[in-house]
Amino acid sequence: MKKNLLIITSLCALSNVLRAQINKVDEVKKSLETKNADTVAWIHSGVLTIGTNGGFLHNWAAGGELGSLLVNGIFSGRLDRLNHRDIWSNTLDMTYGLTYNYSSSFVPRKTDDRIDFTSKYGKVIDTGRNIFLTTLFNFKSQLTKGYDYSLPNWDSISTSNFLSPAFFTLAVGGEYRKGSDITLFLSPVAARLVTADKYYTLMKPEGMFGVPYGKTTAMQLGAYFSGRYTINITKNMVFKTRLDLYSNYLAKDTKDSTGTVIKKDNPGNLNVLFDNLFSWKVSKVFNITVGATVMYDNNIPYSKTYVDDMGNTVDKNEPGAGLGWIQLKQVVTFGLGFKF
Repeated sequence: MKKNLLIITSLCALSNVLRAQINKVDEVKKSLETKNADTVAWIHSGVLTIGTNGGFLHNWAAGGELGSLLVNGIFSGRLDRLNHRDIWSNTLDMTYGLTYNYSSSFVPRKTDDRIDFTSKYGKVIDTGRNIFLTTLFNFKSQLTKGYDYSLPNWDSISTSNFLSPAFFTLAVGGEYRKGSDITLFLSPVAARLVTADKYYTLMKPEGMFGVPYGKTTAMQLGAYFSGRYTINITKNMVFKTRLDLYSNYLAKDTKDSTGTVIKKDNPGNLNVLFDNLFSWKVSKVFNITVGATVMYDNNIPYSKTYVDDMGNTVDKNEPGAGLGWIQLKQVVTFGLGFKF
């Protein structure tokens, strides 16, 4: 009896010690989100949501898709290494979604696809003002082939693919950083490599994605700004926003063999990425994620018409045609959620 009592007492004492250590780690992690500290530690956070939505109709007077299934996933994570005043920061954002509909014989159609990875190493140069000399690397692409489903023969022409396009950016500049919640990075010298398969760059006389006709790569040099802000609204609610701007110093009009301008461009045509993500962990199992992304790239034009097999120009009748060249994506996911 005394032995059992001693074991129980020891386990209770150990539990209290572990709980105190966990609380201490949480307090340190929380403080490092809002201020810079002279310490050595790994800091991580992330949100993963996997959701599905299905439906079935029979003799439904209101009409609708007879059978449908939507599956999508959103991941947003961060891993930082603090080495006294120096910081190595890594962020990864990934999304992917597919829809299966009876009207299209349940052939999967993509609703979302994105890879966005950023790695930065910052060395503090002004501790009082939280200023760092930072080297940044960013990679953007997608996982699988993309199609324009508004076209009648959409499955015969791919509009994009993995590494087509892909954007590799390497930049050196100054960064204002307050913990991991607020970062503002500005570089006057940022090199960017754009890649695309010849399958796409041979489609148009001006090439595709900023890669010239028949080529597979294009080099750019310009100025780059990246700002990120994260706020923990409550313990279970997180909002993240991001703004990226890129100006290509080398941008110029593209001309054909006769000297006629077939695509206008200049350094003032900024590449814009405005990304927003709201995550709410409603229970231990379920999560609601709402995302909205706005993009603009002069090298990715928009046309509200297409040419059919008979050579006729046909209007796509797309609801968002008024947005022009602006790229817009909005997604809502309710499903299994993991916050770490």
